[in-house]
Amino acid sequence: MTTNALLPTLHDIEAAAHVIYREFGPTPQYRWGQLANRLGAACWVKHENHTPVGAFKIRGGLTYFDQLAQRGALPAEVVSATRGNHGQSIGWAARAHGVPCTIVVPHGNSVEKNAAMRALGVTLVEHGTDFQESREHAMRLAQERSAHMVPSFHPDLLRGVATYWWELLKAAPDIDVVYVPIGQGSGACSAVAAKRALGHQARIVGVVSAHATTYADSLKAGKVVEAPVTTQLADGMACRVADPEALQILMGEIDHIVQVTDAEVAQAMRDIFACTHNVAEGAGAASFAAAMQERTSLQGQTVGITLCGGNVDSAVFAEVLRG
Repeated sequence: MTTNALLPTLHDIEAAAHVIYREFGPTPQYRWGQLANRLGAACWVKHENHTPVGAFKIRGGLTYFDQLAQRGALPAEVVSATRGNHGQSIGWAARAHGVPCTIVVPHGNSVEKNAAMRALGVTLVEHGTDFQESREHAMRLAQERSAHMVPSFHPDLLRGVATYWWELLKAAPDIDVVYVPIGQGSGACSAVAAKRALGHQARIVGVVSAHATTYADSLKAGKVVEAPVTTQLADGMACRVADPEALQILMGEIDHIVQVTDAEVAQAMRDIFACTHNVAEGAGAASFAAAMQERTSLQGQTVGITLCGGNVDSAVFAEVLRG
């Protein structure tokens, strides 16, 4: 197996866990019987909706800032871009280190994710029609202000995010396959890192929105391929341009890609709520949607899915539940 310098090692992941556990403990993973009945296979759910910001991203923000602090390089100000969960992560960590934080979001972004970021002391800027335009504006702002631009994909983010897959794969060594949503790539690459670090045998299946296919197209082409974003529900996977470093890691490590429609994601959100009474945002339900799409091939296997976030606006979730 080749190594990749961008991926955290087992030592890195274990050290990151010590940083993260100063803020909150390991999140639970449960085998839910009703989800298993619907899937026709044993089903572990990793509950990243149980972090203090309701999503896995906080792990990466904590380790990113810890690494800056260890290098004596904490900046006077940070800027980043998000559809919501990354912004909460950076806002939480910036506040903990006393660093002012500006986050750029696209117009029409989740009202409740925006409110959550403001509650963490973030200065919120609305710019652009999608994440890519927000990201480009954030980079311009950072340059104008001589501020530190926090990327959406970086090795110091991966070391933190990998702790959640490390927790799940340690707790469930019998998992045969995990379904991993792909937004900007940190979650999927961290699953690869944790699998390698533990020597786990689980297959990693990537999940993208059928309405945001840059990673599916890029993995097929072997290079970054831009694709339009039209998803109305899976904002956590609404990426128009794949990250080249993430793509480099995922090529050869992803068993295959499943594309899920907004309708399939909505049904998965309903299923998860009915079976577990946990709220999943669109990206948070995507891995179960993908597993359900492939359920005929999963009989007799043990499946791992991630409820990677539960931050969906109340009005949107009410509409989803109404069907």
